[in-house]
Amino acid sequence: MGEDTKHLPLEDLHNASGARFGAFAGWSMPLTYPAGVMKEHLHTREHAGLFDISHMKLFEVSGPGTAALLNRACPFDAGALEISQSKYTFFLNEAAGIIDDLIVTRLGDDRFMVVANAGNAVEDEKHLHALAADFDANVEPLDRVFLAIQGPDAWAALARAGIETGSLLFMHGVEPRQNWFMSRSGYTGEDGFEIGLPEADARDLVAKLLQDERVQWIGLAARDSLRLEAGLCLHGQDLTPEIDPASAGLMWAIPKEVRASGHFIGADALRSILERGPSQKRVGLKPDGRQPVRAGAALVDADGNPAGHVTSGGFGPSTGHPVAMGYVDTALAKPATRLFADVRGTKIPVDVTSLPFTPHRYRKG
Repeated sequence: MGEDTKHLPLEDLHNASGARFGAFAGWSMPLTYPAGVMKEHLHTREHAGLFDISHMKLFEVSGPGTAALLNRACPFDAGALEISQSKYTFFLNEAAGIIDDLIVTRLGDDRFMVVANAGNAVEDEKHLHALAADFDANVEPLDRVFLAIQGPDAWAALARAGIETGSLLFMHGVEPRQNWFMSRSGYTGEDGFEIGLPEADARDLVAKLLQDERVQWIGLAARDSLRLEAGLCLHGQDLTPEIDPASAGLMWAIPKEVRASGHFIGADALRSILERGPSQKRVGLKPDGRQPVRAGAALVDADGNPAGHVTSGGFGPSTGHPVAMGYVDTALAKPATRLFADVRGTKIPVDVTSLPFTPHRYRKG
């Protein structure tokens, strides 16, 4: 890892827990703990996994022009969000390519929290600041430890640690204490929470949570297998500035009236893509047999013609078989279409399948 690699504020705790580190998005991140990726993954699905996601960035955007700024930056209607409601959305470029995917939560009339991905945090901040010059809005990057607790026991473990999650539903966020932000969301397909908080508070909370045998640290490797089984996208792999929301199968995140008449960056490009239909679509891929098919593998049809490519792939510990996602020509994006992935010269049969591989278990009501 280079000398400008960034380190998590709680790195000492991960070292003490036996974490094996690796580089991710410019950060030194815990990849696995002694239990190993299979057990960590299954523990999250069965109990509660604790993830240090402090490489991600929180921005508070405030001021009278905030909703207008966000409506320009993202294809959504910020003013239509209720207080405490969260929305999955994107920053798009002029060609409607996805610069980043993010979650925006409305905290007050003119206050919003934006959670951005690690690899894009610097660009996102520049992008928001540049746009904010035209609006009466202030963009403030927050210095917070960011933790996720995911799995069916997450709410109970938080309650035992003195944090009531009670009425908070999926895709809502609140400020339970000063300088805390907590949302019911996550990246595993399970019920769970993401909590941004000052470092001293985070150390207290982690110590309390880890006293609970239902809670274990989970590394980036299992975070990846969990999100892949849940059919969730990783920016930089499944989403890039070359991929638009229609191709990515994410138009559900863009309200109909915003599609029709929104003035967001990339609006015209997205409308013309929707008019002619995307040339490729993101699909689930189920490889035949036990051999995982990894990101970057080329896909061909039965006659050997190029059909698309794999963007994420690995083994699904909960499904018990390899799982993958990728982009295929729109004509081939139908479930049960048989394609072939080129894995070091071997053609592995893969079937197009609907996502997710494991059902989502969010607490929506």
